[in-house]
Amino acid sequence: MKQARKRIASMALVLAILVGAPALSQAREARSTTSAMWWSILHPGLGEWYLKGWGSFDRCPQRKFWLGLIPLYGWPGYLQVKSAIDAKHGRTNDKLTFD
Repeated sequence: MKQARKRIASMALVLAILVGAPALSQAREARSTTSAMWWSILHPGLGEWYLKGWGSFDRCPQRKFWLGLIPLYGWPGYLQVKSAIDAKHGRTNDKLTFD
């Protein structure tokens, strides 16, 4: 059972790297809000960080990123949707509510 979980987690990590690598190589070019949305679907806060041009971790929305680790609230869940919508509209804030 533990080996199956490790195998699934490893495959998910490899898939995330394979999907993310092309976007990382294009990071210096124009930032697409559609790409930012997909980064936020991968994990809350990543889309906004992508729109800010990556850089140091301080540029990442800290609350969205860390609260994104909470199951069903962060991923998959509320923050994932909130972050994806913000990124799609080009917003790089760290607000957790819809206003």
